[in-house]
Order: sequence, then structure tokens, then C-alpha cells
Amino acid sequence: MHPYLLSVLGGVLIGVAAVLLMAALGRVAGISGIAGSLIRRGVGDRGWRIAFVAGLVIAPWLLWLIRGDSGIGAPQTGLPWMLLAGLLVGFGTGIGSGCTSGHGVCGIARLSPRSLLATAVFMVFGIATVYVVRHLPGGL
Repeated sequence: MHPYLLSVLGGVLIGVAAVLLMAALGRVAGISGIAGSLIRRGVGDRGWRIAFVAGLVIAPWLLWLIRGDSGIGAPQTGLPWMLLAGLLVGFGTGIGSGCTSGHGVCGIARLSPRSLLATAVFMVFGIATVYVVRHLPGGL
């Protein structure tokens, strides 16, 4: 299957999952909120949250079993940079009250002004980060 077709299929599946979660449970498919609530005590309805996160982890593994390729690709940088990036993303989702899936997929679909602004902000900073990292002397 062509890589672009896989990307389109992945986007469709993300959209379907977001719609199903909203229709069935009235919840926004924001990954940072779903995963973060698994860490906090006192948050109810953990079953669907565990299943959702497990699906995110298991899906690339199943794709690898079927195709011999997970579609993720090799890391482009070392572990220290990935850890720093993960911490910054986690910090940013806390400040922005959500992540790309919550704001970018679900919020924009609902025409939320807050989500439109949040998505614009993380797109600008994502583009700026890629530009800076690619133009550092010696690279990463």
C-alpha cells in the first residue's frame, strides 16, 4: 500500500475514533488528557482510557507484524533530545490545556476559538523548532 494512502487511512481512523468517543461517551479524544488522567488518582472511568492508550501502543506493533514495518521510522536524534522534547511537550500541553489531538482534531472540528488559537501557536512553534534544529551548526 502506498505510504500516502496509509497516511490518509490513518487520518480517517483518527477522525472516526474521535467521533466515536464523542458520540459514545461525550469525551474529547485529547491524548494528553486521557493519558494524564491515568496517572492522577481519583479519576473515574479508567477502563476506556486504558483501552484507548493501549490501542495507541499496540497499533504500530500490529502493523509491524502484518507489514514488517510499523510506519514510525527510526529516531532522528538521540535519547537526551527526545527526553527534553517529551518534557517540553508535556509542559506545553499543561499550559495550553490540551494537545494536538484535543485542540487540533477535536477542537477545530467544533470551531472552538481557543482550539484554533492553540493549534496556530503549536504549529508556529513546531515550524520554528524544526527550522532552528535543522540549521544548528553540526545538527543534532
